[in-house]
Amino acid sequence: MCVTPRLAALFTCVALFAQQPQTKVTKPPVEPVDDTVTFRGRVNIVIAPTTVTDTQGQNVPGLSTADFKLYDNDKLQKIEQDITFQPLSIVVVVQANGKVDGILPKIRKIGNLFEPLVIGDAGELAVISFDHQIKVNQDFTNDPVKIRTAFENIKAGSNTSALIDAVTVGSRMLNRRPKNRRKVLLLIAETRDGGSEGKLREAVTNLDIYNISLYSVNINHMVSSLTQKPAYSRPDPIPATARHMPNGAAVTPETVASMHAVEGQQMNFAPLIKELYIGVKAIFIDNPVEVFTKYTGGKEYNFVTQRDLERAISDIGDRLHAEYLLSYNPNNKMEGGYHTIRVEVGRYGMRVATRPGYWMAAVPE
Repeated sequence: MCVTPRLAALFTCVALFAQQPQTKVTKPPVEPVDDTVTFRGRVNIVIAPTTVTDTQGQNVPGLSTADFKLYDNDKLQKIEQDITFQPLSIVVVVQANGKVDGILPKIRKIGNLFEPLVIGDAGELAVISFDHQIKVNQDFTNDPVKIRTAFENIKAGSNTSALIDAVTVGSRMLNRRPKNRRKVLLLIAETRDGGSEGKLREAVTNLDIYNISLYSVNINHMVSSLTQKPAYSRPDPIPATARHMPNGAAVTPETVASMHAVEGQQMNFAPLIKELYIGVKAIFIDNPVEVFTKYTGGKEYNFVTQRDLERAISDIGDRLHAEYLLSYNPNNKMEGGYHTIRVEVGRYGMRVATRPGYWMAAVPE
């Protein structure tokens, strides 16, 4: 083999490069993402969405900060700001499992109702649906066509209903929006959870620390049961002869079913918020939606007909645009635990509604 001077020089360069110590290139370590919520005690600003109505139930506009007195644990607070306007960020969370398949046609028609509720005030809206999984049908947008399309494309899935998980996902989506936005979660679902992996306390904590108001338009459980498509029948894993039956009863699949296939009744507890935060044992709550709405200052509605649903959406819109957003920096941060909020208006006959309170650990000033 004839080696030319140019080729020899190339071999020499390769040999010298191979003798150099090589630097190993490593990627920087990726920090594990902790998606759980850590509840911290410090509360700098508390926002208390407040509605004022007269004796006829009509919203009262035109009030100023001087018209309100706000008490935190019965201690008078200085209202630092009356936020008369904040653009809305709304997440609509729709139950879309097999149980409500017969009701979804009504829900698919309401997309156009959110244009006057959201679009006119520089707002934005996202739509998510859930069965055992959470699906983002539409991320935040102010495009009415995209909003209507998102509702029209909601389809029923499995019979599982991960309601608490869906509220948690929706609240985290809202938390990522700019801080100058009013954050609202609108839930259209049954009031029962059926398969969430997350805990009610985590969902309540998210709503609390992110200053989210939750409104619910409840799907009637009886109606959903009557309109639900029948599930596929599955064989009993326990043979009929292995079931305990009263003396003299015929041991047949029919008699066994009549004796044992009774839908379990769930006890209805109404625990205090304190128990949710510090309870050692898990607490079962038959209606988590009631906890969400009352704790955040929202409201529950019920619907059966299309008109009921449309009226509820319209009333929520009126309520949101009539709210006074009172904010304050608590002067009693040393008082750990549940803080009650009370708002008074110095005018006769006025009815005031606000969030009942929030949870805070004791923090030194």
